[in-house]
Amino acid sequence: RHQIDTIMSDLLLSDMSTATRNTIILGLNHEQQHQELLLMDLKHAFSLNPLAPAYSQEPVGVSDSGVDDLRWVGFDEGVYCVGHKAGGFAFDNEGPAHRVLVESFELADRLVTHGEYRQFVEAGGYQRPELWLSDGWACLQENQWQAPLYWKAPLESNQHFTCHGVQELRESAPVSHLSYYEADAYARWAGCRLPTEMEWEVGASRLSTNGAFLESQTFEPNAAERRTSAGGIRQLLGDVWEWTQSPYTPYPRYSPPPGALGEYNGKFMCNQMVLRGGSCLTPQDHIRHTYRNFFPPHSRWMVSGLRLARNVTP
Repeated sequence: RHQIDTIMSDLLLSDMSTATRNTIILGLNHEQQHQELLLMDLKHAFSLNPLAPAYSQEPVGVSDSGVDDLRWVGFDEGVYCVGHKAGGFAFDNEGPAHRVLVESFELADRLVTHGEYRQFVEAGGYQRPELWLSDGWACLQENQWQAPLYWKAPLESNQHFTCHGVQELRESAPVSHLSYYEADAYARWAGCRLPTEMEWEVGASRLSTNGAFLESQTFEPNAAERRTSAGGIRQLLGDVWEWTQSPYTPYPRYSPPPGALGEYNGKFMCNQMVLRGGSCLTPQDHIRHTYRNFFPPHSRWMVSGLRLARNVTP
């Protein structure tokens, strides 16, 4: 490590080429991704330890002071430009920028909470195949899911495993560690749906407030701030990665970079679903409105939750 640090220090002080500089910036952003993944892995490993160790002993800045009723924010039909535009760093899968036709839709002004998801569980949501995609129902049956990852059985105990060890469920905090299948089933049960990633990005253009990032040191999602007179969308960035109903595919005119860097994103564009927005384990300077995260639909160990969307009748 000392040898590599010395070589890199010399390189960073040298008159490097633009291509070398861009590769280093990509590497730094890739390292930020792995810092978040390490925290997810630590939490998962600790959850399997019978002693239930804590990564951080004292939750910081968390409360359960209640949450406003969910409201809807509407967006008109139109042709929108989405994707990363020139200026600043972005991963190759965020571009090129392109136009999309988006039908009228509405987004929930906050994330779905533990308390709301508990209603789905208590209503038998995990025993009703009509709410689940076929692959999702098969996954549920195979893995014997009864609740989100880290919720403790019996559910009446009202506890879950966190980075602070076993804690009481905070009813107003966003539900997290959901698979795509669970998020989709809940949305269907609620009479809504998940947003497309294009709708989510269009929603990001509206006045919004951020949730918790890694810098907050909460290590767990926070309840939404109380609604202000300005309205708008809350928690659009931070707290939990938000599942969308969009498969992870290339944008129009996308082509992977030549050489090894082309394997960074392009080769994963199959059998994955897109998540947006970052989480409480994401560094704040790492996230953008155009950022496209992706995971297989059965994955649950990342900090993943959901925001509801619904159609608007013309």
